[in-house]
Amino acid sequence: MAIHHILHYPDPRLRFKAAPVTRVDDEIRMLIDDMFETMYAAPGIGLAAPQVNISKRLIVLDISEKRNEPLALVNPQIVVLGGAQKSDEGCLSLPGISEGVERAARIKVSALDRHGEPLDIEAEGLLAVCIQHETDHLDGILFVDYLTEMKRNRIRKRLEKAHRQAM
Repeated sequence: MAIHHILHYPDPRLRFKAAPVTRVDDEIRMLIDDMFETMYAAPGIGLAAPQVNISKRLIVLDISEKRNEPLALVNPQIVVLGGAQKSDEGCLSLPGISEGVERAARIKVSALDRHGEPLDIEAEGLLAVCIQHETDHLDGILFVDYLTEMKRNRIRKRLEKAHRQAM
């Protein structure tokens, strides 16, 4: 397994729309394992393939406190949205940043699992938020896109300054 480099906002590669996975094979399963290792090391609760510069419609999540409930979703599609909830969101591509974002409170997602088998999940609360957040990454959408332009600019400048100081 390998830890991948996570792209940071405002890297333009985070804005690309990811390509569907055409076949779930050993290469995809290895990528899933690498993404879990990367996510856990970061540490985070979700990671999308575009965040590690891989244009595949693939996300991994684990919202459990013990980090023992990994969930991989290949080609996820949110098919039902209901209710609304606002919660603070962070992102491995925006280290140290969190802001309140409104999302659907309940969702149903259809995807393939790590073996290529169909999977339907009904989720609410943190799991629903995490799936929506990571699925957005597959379409080049970041949680900051839900914020005002002023907040987005402030965050971008803060991250650019932190990047310059780290060099």
